[in-house]
Amino acid sequence: MSKDVGEKLKRKQYEKELEKLQVELCHLQDWVKATGERIVIVLEGRDAAGKGGLIKAMTARVSPRVFRVFALPAPTDRQKTEMYMQRYIEHFPAAGEIVIFDRSWYNRAGVEYVMGFCTPEQHQRFLELCPVVERFVVDGGIRLLKIWLEVGQKEQERRFMARIEDPIRQWKLSPMDTESFKRWYEYSKARDMMLERTDTEESPWYIVRTDDKRRGRLNAISHILAQIPYKRIDKAKVKLPPRSDKRQYDDHATMKGRRFVNELY
Repeated sequence: MSKDVGEKLKRKQYEKELEKLQVELCHLQDWVKATGERIVIVLEGRDAAGKGGLIKAMTARVSPRVFRVFALPAPTDRQKTEMYMQRYIEHFPAAGEIVIFDRSWYNRAGVEYVMGFCTPEQHQRFLELCPVVERFVVDGGIRLLKIWLEVGQKEQERRFMARIEDPIRQWKLSPMDTESFKRWYEYSKARDMMLERTDTEESPWYIVRTDDKRRGRLNAISHILAQIPYKRIDKAKVKLPPRSDKRQYDDHATMKGRRFVNELY
């Protein structure tokens, strides 16, 4: 695969490479189911960094029963009274599952801190305790992979403008996005504090450049696959059994007179 980062990856080449990686994700899925592994993938990054596109690329060819995606909304009044990590931990994987967090407990290190949704004391307490909690998670047998998607200032602006102009993308743009756009440098400082305090040997952060979305997706998936010692599972080839005697029931005749959708295409 070309590594000329000065030129964006062509669609044909991207799709060819993505298909190879999606095959490997299917092998990973089989291995996770066979071994009972538990994996958590944390995806963080600025708004418009490409988290949604990466998740779609990762999960397009695998089972949602194995690859479970969570993008938690703002906490309810009840959840606000719970231990901070509690609402995330309840979605952690059981045996044979991979959980992908589209944003995670690191909201406290980013949007909550920058936008004033938590106090400075809560922010500092989170940075102190987060590595301790993650060490406990890893010691408990869960594989924890943390990915930060890094998009540049100009590219983020271009993507925001595309969302403003395109009706099928406008749903992606929220008032919080425009606030994050305005506070670029505050988010930069918050990111740097987060990386400084929570990039540990037990649960390191890995940064993926995503100014070129296609390259970013391929690099992120390749990295995730490389971090997990999965093996291909040999499976017996499935053979379809013969159907029952078709003369027993005329399933075409029974459909006459039913309401069929107009065939416009």
